[in-house]
Amino acid sequence: MSSMSTPAARAVRRLPVAAVALVATLLLAACGGGATTSTGSGTSAAPAGGAFPVKVEHKYGTTEVKAEPKRVVTLGLSDQDVVLALGTKPVGAVDWFKETPYGKWPWTKSLWGDTPPEVVGERDEYNLEKIAGLKPDLILAQYSGMKQEQYDTLSKIAPVVAQPTGFEDYQAPWQDMARLAGKALGKSDQVQKLIKDIDDEFAAAKTAHPEFTGKTAVVADAYQPGTYSLFSPNDPKMLFLSQLGFVVPDKLKEAVGKENVVDFSYERFDVVDVDRLVWLTTDPASAEQIKGEALYKGLKVVQDKHDLFVPYDEPPIGAAMSFNTVLSIPYALDQMLPLLAAK
Repeated sequence: MSSMSTPAARAVRRLPVAAVALVATLLLAACGGGATTSTGSGTSAAPAGGAFPVKVEHKYGTTEVKAEPKRVVTLGLSDQDVVLALGTKPVGAVDWFKETPYGKWPWTKSLWGDTPPEVVGERDEYNLEKIAGLKPDLILAQYSGMKQEQYDTLSKIAPVVAQPTGFEDYQAPWQDMARLAGKALGKSDQVQKLIKDIDDEFAAAKTAHPEFTGKTAVVADAYQPGTYSLFSPNDPKMLFLSQLGFVVPDKLKEAVGKENVVDFSYERFDVVDVDRLVWLTTDPASAEQIKGEALYKGLKVVQDKHDLFVPYDEPPIGAAMSFNTVLSIPYALDQMLPLLAAK
C-alpha cells in the first residue's frame, strides 16, 4: 500500500497549488460575478438571532456573508459534518482519498439521505469549474490546507471562510472550526449548543475514567512496513485523547515540531513508549509486522499491554477520531472508551 493511499496518515499531505489566474477569469464569467470579501483584521460580533450580514474572521482576513447561505460547498476534509449537523446539506464536498464523502460514515449517512454532494476535489486540490458550476453562496475550508492563492480565486465565486486564525493547517480545535462554520451559516447559538453537548460528553467520560488523567498518550499510523507516522499534539486524533484527560509527552512535541504528521522508521519506536499507545490501522500486515519487531516488543508500553490497534475503516473507529467533529465524536467515544479502559 502506498503512503498516499492511507487515509489516516495522508489526511494532511499537501499537494502543489496549480496556477489559477486564467481559471479565475473564466469562473467569474460562469458565476456572473464574485463575492465581496475583505482582508482586514477587525472583529465583528455575531448579530443576535443569526441575522445577516455576518462577518467572519479567519486565516486570510474577514469575510462578509450577506444573506443566509442556501448552497454551501465544503472544502475541508471534515467540514461537511458541522454543516449537516446544523441542518444544511452541502451541494459540494471534497473526496476523502477516494472514499465517498457521503453515505459512508455511520454518523452522517442518514443526514445525506438521497441527495449526495458533487465531489469537487480531493484534499487541497479543488476543481474550480465544478465549484463555480454549483453556484455556491458560501464556501467553507476549515479542516484544510487552503493557500492564499486558492482563497483569492475562490473568493471571486462566493464568500469563503478559510481556516481559523492562529493555528497551523489541520491543527485547529474542532470547537473553533465549528464556531466559524456556525457563524457563517447564521447559526452561532445552535452550534454553541452542539459544542456544549459534546464538551459535556467528554467531561462525563473523563469523570467516569479518572485513570486516563495525566497519562501520556500518542496516536500512530501503521501504514506500511518499516515506517510509521506520528501526529501533532494538535491533530484531531490527539485532541480527542486530550479531552479525555491524556497528556502529550514532551518527546512527541520535539519529534514532530510544527508538522501535523511525521514519518519515522522503526528505529524510533522510543517515541511511542508512553502510557497509552493507539495505532490506527488499514493494513493488517503492517500491524502484525510492528507487533513482531524486536525493538517494539521491548517497549514498556507493549510489555504492560497498553498498546491498542484500532481499525480506521471497518468499523470506522479511526475515521471517527480523525474527523473529531460534532457528529463523529459521540460515535468515537462509544467505540473507544471500552477499548481504552480495557488497557
